[in-house]
Amino acid sequence: MADSVRSEQQGQTSVTKRGGGDPASRGRTTIADGVVEKIAGMAARDVVGVHAMGSGLSRTLGAVRDRVPGGGGTKAGVTRGVKAEVGEVQTALDLEIVIEYGVSIAEVAGAVRENVIAAVERMTGLEVVEVNIAVSDVKLPEDEEEEPETRLQ
Repeated sequence: MADSVRSEQQGQTSVTKRGGGDPASRGRTTIADGVVEKIAGMAARDVVGVHAMGSGLSRTLGAVRDRVPGGGGTKAGVTRGVKAEVGEVQTALDLEIVIEYGVSIAEVAGAVRENVIAAVERMTGLEVVEVNIAVSDVKLPEDEEEEPETRLQ
């Protein structure tokens, strides 16, 4: 395809561009729900105080799936607990998280929202209209089990 057409008129050269407009605006880009879910899942996990994503059942099933060869563990692990609805210019997200015991739920939820919105908008160009967060569990500190003493006989 020719980028321009040159015409000679009375000793002058003029350049006429074809197609018009910025090349980046020629065509359409669509982003799958799964892409936004992966970005949001990674961004949410980066927040201090988030222990895991998803409900107890989905985490248990995911752990089993991760151990099975060909079980699709990588995608499922990243998107577990994340649901996105993607339109042409906007997206909305629902996240289900498990937080660490002792942290402020409101502060963690706010930090998750900020991190997810920043990552999704920066990487996709979509406007994030809402990020709904459901805290499904609290990770309690594990009791350190005392090791049995070794008896010498």
